[in-house]
Amino acid sequence: MIKMTDLMRRLIASALADEVPCLVASVSADGRPQISPKGSVAVFDDEHLSYWERSYRTSFSRITENPHVVVYYRNPHRIPEMPWRAGALRFHGTAQITDDGAKRDRAYELAHPNEQKRDPDKKGVGVLIRVDLIEELDGKVVMQRDA
Repeated sequence: MIKMTDLMRRLIASALADEVPCLVASVSADGRPQISPKGSVAVFDDEHLSYWERSYRTSFSRITENPHVVVYYRNPHRIPEMPWRAGALRFHGTAQITDDGAKRDRAYELAHPNEQKRDPDKKGVGVLIRVDLIEELDGKVVMQRDA
């Protein structure tokens, strides 16, 4: 079962302020991987992460080709707060672009204020990631969606 904890929410919410933005890995239809820092990653609800996509560059196009992504979080300064090894987690999931409505608005509202300032006219879109697996760096499963 996936149910992100309050600790996960707090850590991800503070990632940009802590100068350790989450990294989002995506893969093109032909299998070419790519990683992008996303300062707007947030816990959307118990089962989803979100981020605000304002650049419409590589990550955006890859998600339209192949929705499978991994979000990487690591903050060595907060290791004492975390029960996970190396102060890091990987969130595996399926991304969906949401370009209108309440979900889009919520993805923007959850984004760090510095990220909102970079798109004050809200020309971007929300990206929701349905998390299926959360693991530590050594592959130890923290949470997994029931089959």
